[in-house]
Formats: sequence, structure tokens, C-alpha cells
Amino acid sequence: MKNYLNFETDIKDLETELEKLKDPFNQSGLSEVNTKKILTTQKELDEKLENIYSNLDPWQTTMVARHEDRPKSKFFIDNLFDDFITLSGDRYYGEDKSVIAGFAKFNGHSVLVIGQEKGDDLDSRLKRNFGMMRPEGYRKTIRLMNLANRFNIPIITFIDTPGAYPGVGAEERGQAEAIAKSIECCMELRVPTIAIIIGEGGSGGAIALASSSRIIMLENAIYSVISPEGCATILWRDPKRMLDAAKAMKLSAKDLLELQIIDEVIDEPLGGAHRDRNLMLQNLKDSINKNLDYFKMMSPEDIFNDRKNKFLRIGRNKGFIDNLDNLSSLNSKSSSIDNIFKSRKNLFVGIGLLLIFLISSYFFL
Repeated sequence: MKNYLNFETDIKDLETELEKLKDPFNQSGLSEVNTKKILTTQKELDEKLENIYSNLDPWQTTMVARHEDRPKSKFFIDNLFDDFITLSGDRYYGEDKSVIAGFAKFNGHSVLVIGQEKGDDLDSRLKRNFGMMRPEGYRKTIRLMNLANRFNIPIITFIDTPGAYPGVGAEERGQAEAIAKSIECCMELRVPTIAIIIGEGGSGGAIALASSSRIIMLENAIYSVISPEGCATILWRDPKRMLDAAKAMKLSAKDLLELQIIDEVIDEPLGGAHRDRNLMLQNLKDSINKNLDYFKMMSPEDIFNDRKNKFLRIGRNKGFIDNLDNLSSLNSKSSSIDNIFKSRKNLFVGIGLLLIFLISSYFFL
């Protein structure tokens, strides 16, 4: 049974009509298939999908990113990689089912794959804790990322979480410290890291695994420091103002690409990734191939510097920076005023000493 969002009422009606036309035997009596009517209805459906999904507001985009039928990390891992071997446990506390991690083959090359998994039904969602990782999950991924770094294996992560788990037990076991250590680990790696936000990239729970060489988003995914409802509750004391919050937060892929927070947006099939999973798989596979090839000829030091400079460039402009491609030293441009002071240094020092002498003479003589 298909699930529809509240702005997809017209789409639901057209798809229901289309299914009846394609299978007339479900109706009372028998009739011939009306091919012309099917083609007309299909064309109308495509136009309706195009019109709606090309004009989504930020809150509607959030709803699509959270869609129940949207392909999850496990689907992508099962269909994009070969010989996947699941590795479990953080070697400190236990196993976190909300994150799937292990080594696999991608086009014949070894990769480490990490995926935040929400689950597809109620039982699996409860088992996976709705994709909300606990400290042991982050410590497991840190352990595996360090292992991949030691053997020069690229890392691919699938981000899909409303945020890190805020429970008492998780906080007692050091949730904030685990997230901070995960971000630190991601930034120190000398291997290519590709983070793919496939649905909901929420809060530090997403940033902990998305501090990567390349951050990629699916067209209808979201990436934000807090949920729109949470933001509206804090700013206006009214969670119903989530549309205002979503607009202000610039959480859509298009906005984040423009702000240079992310590096690429992957097109989704018309109507969302859940409507044509095979096409979504192909688009994602092409993107991973392209981004892995980009780092193929780079040395570990070059990969590290590329990632560092990528994050240092965020929010900067060319007004005070010499070279935006290499910000490691953070040297600023020398202004004309600086040059004047340097060239007349002795003169200004002399004037300063003279002023001090005159002031002292006035008060003490």
C-alpha cells in the first residue's frame, strides 16, 4: 500500500484511477483496457508530479525527506555494494543497531560503508531506534574509520537520522563526547570520505558522520542543525510555525549547495526517490564513482588538506583572504593602512614617546 503526503491528494486520485484502468477485472464485470485513457491519465499524472515537486516549499521538502517509503541505508548498501561484511560493537559497551557498518566492494575496490538506518516497519524502527545513534554507535564508527584509514580504504557514509538519541542512558555514557570524537576522527582521516545525505540529516547526529571530503545530498533530502519543529518551539514557542523555521534554516539541498555547505545534489526521480528506486540507485552509483575518481591520484596529505580547506572556505569571501584554495595558514591580505604603519614605524613610535613625555610633564611638573 502506497503512502501519500498531505499535499499529494491529486496524485493519489490519479494513481488510483490509473490502477483501475490498467486492471479492469477488479471492477464489476469485465471490460476492455482503455489504452487511450491510460495514456491521457499517465500524462496528467506526470504533469501533476512535475508541477508539485518542482515547487516544494522547505516544509514539504522535509516531509518528503521523512517519507515512510523513501529508500533507506540498508537498501542502498544491499544494492550498491558487493561482499558486504557487517562489523559490530564498539569494544567498550555494546552494539548499536541504528547504524550499519562494515567493509564491502564497490566496483571491485574495497570501501568502508557506514549507514544510519531508520527501519522500514514498526518492528525494525524500534530495533533501529528510528535511526538515532547512541554513543556506542559513534564509537563503533570511529573504530572502523581508524581501521580503514590504516589500510588506505575510502569511506562512504549514508546519513539518515533525526538526530542523536537524547536519552538519559546515552547522555550518561557520553553522547556529546562521542559525537565530538567522531567529528575529530572524520577531520583527521587521510583517506577519501564521501557522506551522502539520503533523507533526514539532523543535528550533531548527522554532522558526526558528515564531516567528509565530499558531502552529497539527494534532491529532496534535508540537512540542518535542528528540526524545523524544534527550531519553531525555541524561537516562537510554537511548533506549528515549522514552515517559517524551515524557510529560515535553509535546510534544502538547493540552498545548502548555494551556501557551499555541500558539494553536490543528486537528482531524484519525478515524485521522489521512492517512486523509482532503480533510477535512484543508478544516479547515486554514478556520483560515487565520480567522486572516488577525483581522489584517486591524490596523496594522503593532499586528501587531508583538501578536506580541511573545504571546511575553512565555508562562510568566507575574497575580501580578506589571499587564496581560497589553501586556507591552512589563514593569512590575511595586508591593507594599505598596515603598509603605512610599517613604513613609518619609527616616526609613530617617536610621536608616541613625545606625547607621553608632554602628558607626564603637564601632570607632574
